[in-house]
Parts: sequence; C-alpha cells; structure tokens
Amino acid sequence: MQTDLKVGLLGGGSWGTTVAALVSRNAQVKLWARNADTAREINEQHTNERYLPGARLPSRVVATNDIEEAVAPNDVIVMAIPSQNFRAVLEEVRQYIRPWVPVISLTKGLELSTRMRMTEIVNEVLPGHPAGVLTGPNLAREIMSGFAAASVIAMNDQIVVQEIQKIFHSGLFRVYTNHDVVGCELGGVLKNIIAIAAGMGDGQGAGENTRSAVITRGLAEMTRLGVAMGGEPQTFAGLAGMGDLVATCTSPQSRNRHVGVELGQGLTLDEIVDKMFMVAEGAKSAPAVIELADHYQVEMPIAREVYDVLRGESNARTAFRGLLRAEIGAESEPG
Repeated sequence: MQTDLKVGLLGGGSWGTTVAALVSRNAQVKLWARNADTAREINEQHTNERYLPGARLPSRVVATNDIEEAVAPNDVIVMAIPSQNFRAVLEEVRQYIRPWVPVISLTKGLELSTRMRMTEIVNEVLPGHPAGVLTGPNLAREIMSGFAAASVIAMNDQIVVQEIQKIFHSGLFRVYTNHDVVGCELGGVLKNIIAIAAGMGDGQGAGENTRSAVITRGLAEMTRLGVAMGGEPQTFAGLAGMGDLVATCTSPQSRNRHVGVELGQGLTLDEIVDKMFMVAEGAKSAPAVIELADHYQVEMPIAREVYDVLRGESNARTAFRGLLRAEIGAESEPG
C-alpha cells in the first residue's frame, strides 16, 4: 500500500524501530532517536543492537538525533515515546510540526500526573492535529523476524484513518481500522496490568489453568473500566483487547509479564527495574489505572492486587491467596 506521505517516527526503542522498519515498506520514514550513537548505528550498520539484538533493519530506515529534522518536513508524526516522557517530547514537536499533521501514538500507558491517555495529551498540546493510536498484539522481535501479525489503527476521522492505514499495512502486518479511540487505547494500557498478574502466577508455578482464569477475569475488568470511560464492549473482544492481552500474558518477550514473573519469585519492583533498560508500562501506569477505577466506581480486584504488590503493600503470594479467597458470584458480575 504505497503512499506519498512522509513519516517522522519519534523513539528509537524496540517498538519504534520495528514500526519504522514496517513503515519503510510503504513510505519515506525518518526515525528520531535521542541518542546520537543509536542514530549513527541505524544509518551505518542498519542495526539497533541495544533494543533489537540480531535484527537487520532496511536501509530505507534513516535515523537522526535532530528532532526538527524528524518533524518539520513530514506529513505524519508517529510517537513511540514512553508515557511519562510523552508530553515533554510532544512539547518539542510543537515547535516544528506543520498545521493539521496527524499524530499517531504507539504508547500503551497513561500519564501519571493527569491520568490522561496519549491521544488526550496530543489533543491538549497540539489542538487541531488529528490524533490516533496504533495498537494490538505486536511483539517487536517476532515482527522483525518476519512473523505475521495484526494491529488496529483507531482515529475519530474515518477518512483520515484510511489514509494513515496505508502507512502501516503490509502483507505480513495487517492493520485494521477502528473508530473507538478510547477503547483501543485503554485496551493497550489495561492489559499490561493483567499481564503482570499472569506473570506473578507463572513466577510461582501456578499453571495453565490459573493463567487462563487470570486472562479471562482480567479481560472482564478491562472491559468494565473501558466501557465506563466511553469505550465500546466489542473493542475489548478484538485485537486491541483480547488479542493484545493474550500475547502479553503468555509471551516470554513481554516486559510486563517478565515483571510479574520476577515479582512472583520474590523480587521487589526496584530490584526488577534495576535490571531492565526498557520500560514496562504496566508498572508505570498502575497507580493511574487504580485512580480511574475508583473515580468510575469500577471493581478491578486483579488490578488492585497488582497495584498493592507493585507499591510494596503486598507480595505476589499474598496477592494470589487474596484473589482465591475473593467472594464469588455469577460470571457476569464483578469480582
């Protein structure tokens, strides 16, 4: 699906680099990495060994550490920036972006200080720029290895979204459109919390049945909060909900599941973070998720147990005992 649109992609981590490689099949792309050495490696060696060890990047992926160069000439801006740095980078973008240029978020998190989704931040910092989200069950290393995957691009404007779809869609990376920005974005945020819970069980050797129960009941929690915040129920049964949840809860490549496994084996969050150089968004966003659950008066027992473990108020073993002791009712009821 070739397009004449020029794309600026901000963020030189594993997912940002992977998406730049995907986009390069269809459009001219300029990747911004804050680290000059990373940009130089991408341009000269066509690799990003820190984030994608062993992966070969297309020569069409051109990198820079000059944000003006990545933003000013381009027709679409894609943000692969961690949630807690998203606003600050967007403020830099504002100096250089042309009017009405769409901004697409790849980030699956919430801003802690405001509890805002990334598209809400785009709308606040860059009013008048169409905002969207690309989300789904997408593990960067598998995609770079050539495995098939599917994703969802969600925007309010259905004419604009069909043009943006052409940037990302290719033979082995199928991209579907959706109008439910709230649901798609929240699916990507909330599944990270449930993946930590699944990992906590795996770290204790809880078994396949337990993981399946966590995934299924976790999806119910995600859907309750998502619908309360304006999302549509069917979104959570699709790629942005169930699809992403299954991948994140079961894959050894999942950073959020990894955090849960380590918690299940007795490590503290600080000890785990000290060993990681990539962000696990679930650990970052958990406080904002719980605040939203309280605000909307939505029961989220799994998410709440995860939050208590992350802040040191509980441990993984106690958390799972608490979930097993929880009062039970009909499957369609909270709990």
